[in-house]
Amino acid sequence: MDLQLSGRTAVVTGASKGIGLACAEALAREGADVIAISRDPENLAKAQEELAAKGLTIRVEAVDLTDADATKALFGQIGPVSVLINCAGAARRTPVDELSSETLHAAMEAKYFTYMHSTEAVIRKMAEQGHGSIVNVVGQGGRQANELHIGGGAANAALMLASVGYAKAYAGRGVRVNVINPGMTLTGRVDEGLEAAVRATGRPKEELLAEMVQNIPMGRGGEPAEVASVAVFLSSPRASYVTGSIITMDGGVTSAI
Repeated sequence: MDLQLSGRTAVVTGASKGIGLACAEALAREGADVIAISRDPENLAKAQEELAAKGLTIRVEAVDLTDADATKALFGQIGPVSVLINCAGAARRTPVDELSSETLHAAMEAKYFTYMHSTEAVIRKMAEQGHGSIVNVVGQGGRQANELHIGGGAANAALMLASVGYAKAYAGRGVRVNVINPGMTLTGRVDEGLEAAVRATGRPKEELLAEMVQNIPMGRGGEPAEVASVAVFLSSPRASYVTGSIITMDGGVTSAI
């Protein structure tokens, strides 16, 4: 299926690894002009080399998305954007006994404001040009309370509400905003969460991982490329009547309707 993304400018934040890198790769395969953003130039260079080895070309830009002014300046240099997929920022999982006002603020800065800064940098220009799509990849911690992820979960919940709010506000001006809620996806974030769980429970990492997989009806964690496939479809004109949606991707864990 042609997703009609060839030649369109697409920005992916958090694109140096994990789901973000998978999204950059999938967009490049569709012929989009991909700009990959991360705050770490070395990781970006590695990502660029990895995709070049697969015959794919992306541009890379390093910026700290918690800095609103720097984010706005970078997007001003990039120019008109048709697609924005936000994957940047990850609030650290923290045992509840280690929570403080500082860690709660850090969680919002890392996850909520990184997405909001990039969204604010493009959404009005998308409305002016009469088209655009934003896909926010937001962990399921915003739906389901987890004592190891209170700060990050609160940031994720705020992101989902803001995303749907933007979707409603800009739907009549040609801009679509959607959310993907991945469950356990096989990235470095899984190890970080397991380390926090080990500190909180004292149980072995292998035992905790086996328990996590056991609770997934499909019997496995998701792959970044699987999330990317859905993100790229949602960002494309093929999903032209989809906005304000929150798509669950957790292998069947969520049983509520």
